[in-house]
Amino acid sequence: MRVVLIGFRGTGKTETGRLLSHLISVPFFDTDAIIEESAGMTVHEIFRREGEEGFRAREREVIRCLPAGDVVIGTGGGVILDPANVASLRRKSSVVLLEADEAVIEKRIAASTRPPLTTLPLREEIHELLELRRPLYAAAADFCIDTSQKSQNEVCLLIRKFLDEGTVPVHARKSLVSFLAGSGIPEHEVHEARVLTDHDLWDPRTRLFGIAGSPATQSQSPALFNRLFRHYGLSCHYLRFQDPDLGRILRLADEIDLRGMSVTIPFKKEIIPSLTDIEVHAAAIGAVNTVVWCGRRQFGYNTDWIGIREPLSEHRNEKAVILGAGGAAAAAVYALLSLEMEVTILNRTVERAAQLGKRFGCSYGPLSMFDKLNPRVVVNATSIGMEPGLKSPLQKHQLRSSMTIFDLVYTPPETPLLRIARNSGCQTIPGTEMFVRQAAAQFRHFTGIAAPLELVRSAMQ
Repeated sequence: MRVVLIGFRGTGKTETGRLLSHLISVPFFDTDAIIEESAGMTVHEIFRREGEEGFRAREREVIRCLPAGDVVIGTGGGVILDPANVASLRRKSSVVLLEADEAVIEKRIAASTRPPLTTLPLREEIHELLELRRPLYAAAADFCIDTSQKSQNEVCLLIRKFLDEGTVPVHARKSLVSFLAGSGIPEHEVHEARVLTDHDLWDPRTRLFGIAGSPATQSQSPALFNRLFRHYGLSCHYLRFQDPDLGRILRLADEIDLRGMSVTIPFKKEIIPSLTDIEVHAAAIGAVNTVVWCGRRQFGYNTDWIGIREPLSEHRNEKAVILGAGGAAAAAVYALLSLEMEVTILNRTVERAAQLGKRFGCSYGPLSMFDKLNPRVVVNATSIGMEPGLKSPLQKHQLRSSMTIFDLVYTPPETPLLRIARNSGCQTIPGTEMFVRQAAAQFRHFTGIAAPLELVRSAMQ
């Protein structure tokens, strides 16, 4: 087995790594020690002569050349800053994050000769760097252990238990299959989960992910993420949790030690009180579509806005209309405002448009206002056009060839609105483009790996 230890300085990676390698009788590799040996300099000297950029380049090369077999690997604290490092370390490995309280870390590293990375006092530097790195550590890890009050022996025994037994007991696997069987998802997915969790076939190092929604059957996420997991050699599996009661889903998530979750309608706002850490973008939008569990923390993110912003990045400062006033519309408003667009929100229920418009300082009105606005960019953030309805929120006479039409609906890939827009000479952006980009961002939150967009697109096929 290949075990990788990550975490901040002072969390015990080197000492634990050496002890664990003896416990499971495999070699131990310390990336900082290898760097020092190959450079003929200490880490302190490398930082002084070559700066952090030079050190990171050496670190990346060392990690790329690490053996793929049965080993224990201890890494530097900043290794997770580079997603290429994470992809190399995670392949066919179990990654264990060692954590500790800030005060404990300060005490452990106070006498270190390692150069500071900032000009801040040590306690402030630890806090600042941990705030930056904590989500990255959480993304890259399979298992999380707080070493603050544990000896190296205790930590090693916990790691060994994770590797041998996992964190999903038999009764939890039975609960999972029972939940899925009664949820109305496709039978082949229930069968797949039944096989995956079979006593004789279950790999204890498998980490579980899933999508929570009501409904959730329309989502392409399970097939997409499972293909990406296989591509990167990750012992992970993605499921579909369909239930009108978010509480039931969260109780199951706790029972099966769920690692990460995509969140869709109607739970993007409802999930927020259940989380310990909400990123700034999700807080501003008021919706979470991505959750990562790590130790005692639950991290909430929003990647929808990224999927909307990136395809429109060349339309900065233009006049835009957003159709709809729900969660997708909030993400769209946030994305377009980040591009300094002049945004108007139109919705069938004007009160909802007004609520969203006032929150973000945007104009708003009824759908009937559209013909008076002449926008350059139109974003459909309603569900109109989604199968099986197949309708369009706009008609051909309302469109001009100067417009760019972005339909966030991605099932079907070509909606009635996109077909009408294309026939009217408009530039069109399908919802699949938003889905690909938000899924790539979500995959990085789940795994720490930056999957290329072309790979994500091909995985959707």
